[in-house]
Amino acid sequence: MCEDKRKVTVIYCCDDDIAIYRKTQNFNLNIYGDMIIPQDFKRGKTIVAVCDGDINVTNSLGDKLVDGYH
Repeated sequence: MCEDKRKVTVIYCCDDDIAIYRKTQNFNLNIYGDMIIPQDFKRGKTIVAVCDGDINVTNSLGDKLVDGYH
């Protein structure tokens, strides 16, 4: 098994929620260099984007809408 890892930020929605979330994590690479996102991480989520490295999202869909109700 390959010990190489790749650090990415995953942007996703939960299946039971309309909010957008993000999580930065290191995932293993296979012997061909392809990143493997485990099923237990994907379970219950719809992945919107996978970004290389640790990113800071300054504004995303719905941010202004949610702020208007607070």
